[in-house]
Amino acid sequence: MSPGSSFDALVDRVNETALQRPLAIIAVFALLTAMMFGGLPLIVVDEEATDAFTEGLPEQEALDAINEEFGDRFEEDDASTQLIHVGDNVLAKPELIRSLTVLERTERRASLRYEGAAGPAVLVAQSIDPTATTPAEQRRVIERSSESQIRTVVRGLADEPRFRSLLSEDFNPTAASASASITVVTHDVPASDAQGPDGGGGGQIQEIQVSMQTITDGVGGDIRVFGSGIISEEFGNIIGDSLTIVVPVVLLLILVFLVVAYRDPIDLVLGLVALLMTLVWTFGTVGYVGIPFDQNMIAVPVLLLAVGIDFGIHIINRYREERVKGIAALPAMTEANRQLIVAFFIVTVTTVFGFGANVISDLGPISNFGLVAAIGISYTFFIFGVFLPALKVATDRVRIRLSVPTFGTSPISSEDSTFGRILSVGATVTRVAPVFFVVLTLVIGGGAAAYGQDVDRSFDTDDFLPPEELPAYITELPEPFAPGEYTVTGNLDLLEERFDASQQDTAILYVVGPFEEDHALESIYKTNQDPPDSFVATDRRADTQSIITVIEARAERDPEFAALVARNDRSGNGVPDRNLDRIYDELFAVDGGRADEFLTEDRRAAKIEYTVESDADQAEITADAREFSEEFRFSATPTGGVLVFNAISDTIFASAIQSLVIAVLLTAIFLIIVYGVLERRPLLGLVNLFPILVTVALLLATMRAIGLPLNALTATLLSITIGVGVAYSVHVTHRFIDEYNETEDTYRSLLITLSGTGGALTGSMLTTSIGTGALVLAITPVLGNFGLLMAVSVFYSYLTSILVLPPTLFVWGQFATR
Repeated sequence: MSPGSSFDALVDRVNETALQRPLAIIAVFALLTAMMFGGLPLIVVDEEATDAFTEGLPEQEALDAINEEFGDRFEEDDASTQLIHVGDNVLAKPELIRSLTVLERTERRASLRYEGAAGPAVLVAQSIDPTATTPAEQRRVIERSSESQIRTVVRGLADEPRFRSLLSEDFNPTAASASASITVVTHDVPASDAQGPDGGGGGQIQEIQVSMQTITDGVGGDIRVFGSGIISEEFGNIIGDSLTIVVPVVLLLILVFLVVAYRDPIDLVLGLVALLMTLVWTFGTVGYVGIPFDQNMIAVPVLLLAVGIDFGIHIINRYREERVKGIAALPAMTEANRQLIVAFFIVTVTTVFGFGANVISDLGPISNFGLVAAIGISYTFFIFGVFLPALKVATDRVRIRLSVPTFGTSPISSEDSTFGRILSVGATVTRVAPVFFVVLTLVIGGGAAAYGQDVDRSFDTDDFLPPEELPAYITELPEPFAPGEYTVTGNLDLLEERFDASQQDTAILYVVGPFEEDHALESIYKTNQDPPDSFVATDRRADTQSIITVIEARAERDPEFAALVARNDRSGNGVPDRNLDRIYDELFAVDGGRADEFLTEDRRAAKIEYTVESDADQAEITADAREFSEEFRFSATPTGGVLVFNAISDTIFASAIQSLVIAVLLTAIFLIIVYGVLERRPLLGLVNLFPILVTVALLLATMRAIGLPLNALTATLLSITIGVGVAYSVHVTHRFIDEYNETEDTYRSLLITLSGTGGALTGSMLTTSIGTGALVLAITPVLGNFGLLMAVSVFYSYLTSILVLPPTLFVWGQFATR
């Protein structure tokens, strides 16, 4: 017995088991669904939107080392909170009192574990009365002080780097005014309790910061609570709100189109039951296995609905094609499923290749996304290939016995219908010169691929953040669909706009000394004289923050220290080049100095921050930083937010290309083997793959044309398109070869295929593209972009299956008949 005959025999046995004993099949699947349902409550939500993307990156490890070794004026460990105070003048007496009132009420609540605070109000109060050590005492000091006394103290503190660093860039010492300030509150919380049990978001610090919001709301003014707990809280809300908004819309749109596709309420219910079972099985497995549910995972149910809808429409539509011939229910479903279960099997395996290819990604969220999608697609095959046919047969038996009326019994389209004739235009037109159309498609596809290769590959945390102002169609939603309030983006923008550049605006060099040698600082000074183009420079000197700038700032306000520097500056350029030990000792001995931000206490390593040009892209900055680091006399490692994001972008792009190549190779090999074994026509495998490659090229070109990047989620679409596209081309090819085996007439086979199966493809395309497109309503751009491109991918897959595949099959037919 040949392999093809063995496979046919297996298909027949599956059909016989599923259709001859439908009630047993239904009972087994119902039991499995109940078991899988138990895994849903076990799902763990990952509230750290971007941290998982940086794990293991050398650039991030270097940045982590810097953050551990050097102090930071905005330093926020797992047990600290930032209070961002905004107003006309946050240094005015009423605003200082308001700020200290927040600290006082925070200290009173034992659950908030107040340990201490550093902020302008605290520093002003302690300058007036150094014995005021608690927020209540400090508030009373400010209340007793006059406005003029407070302004005098502020002017006296103006030269203190620590004080200035906590104020916005518009700080005016003369007027004693600033539009924003930061107060860092520390909490007595063990590190093990600050975060959640998995080291991610949540934990006690989240509860503390959420509670502190009620305090700031109660004191008036504009004081915002910001920190890791608030970020985790809002990222968790993003997932819930996105699901609450998107899922009902997706289901409503899908329901509308399924009503049109099925035109029968009972068939509609059967299809929905199968879709729901697919989701329960998939996410029950996620809960049992312990795979975290992050923002990327929101797209998985949409993908599963897309494939499930495709399977469901095809099985019902093909069944109806047999029923309109007058064939009874059981033999009709037997014939329909005999053909379709093979197509479903091919589609499932190739779709698993497409989705599962993302498992190789070095980025955890993308790898998990690919794994869960592959698992879900596997479940879809069994539910729609075995359970749904059995359920349909059992239901129709009951329907006939009870004389329940039928509504839509005809297929979506047929050879005799107007819609069927429209769908077969691709075969009619390309029949004249199929080689010409294939060559034309190659030219178009090649051009699209060449254009699309320059698609933007930048990584930005803004993709995961909600917009500062949500669109009106979201904010006006009634309960329970109304989203929560999101502050993360607005606060991050405020910090970026009103305070000095953050790490994301700088390139950082981690330089290993020793820095006690006489030439240490001089070598840094000389290297900074000719920075690369992407670094901000004044008079050909890099705009930097380093231990040198700390020395210069101290020398400007301290004549005695300036004299010490001058005595040890043999070159006369303001940079000491001997007795550095003594200079460092003087620098570190002064309270409020910023030396520890740029030099370790053992003088073994230094941090240098370089401001970068705002219009420079991540790749340019990274290349310049790496080249510039090689010019240092000491060992220098480039890092910083820009370089970390560029490393993530490179990893995402590499993963996308690797996943695409693997998906294409595995799909091609599998299709060649399958068609070789089943039909003894292996070339059909390559024919089947051709329109999918065109779809990928068109998708890349579209992404570049409309300015959407290959980010953490959209990058998965390249390999996903292979999986989704295969579903369309396989259904056409498999139906075509079934008809061709009977007639050996390529044109006639294509007419029957496109007019019959083409109708099911159209229904599937409309339902899935509009359903997946509903993701544009999600809170974050990363999901909206994915939904839009997924809809485009489905539409392109449909077009290429009915326009590109027919001439390719014509060309194949010419070779097959020779």
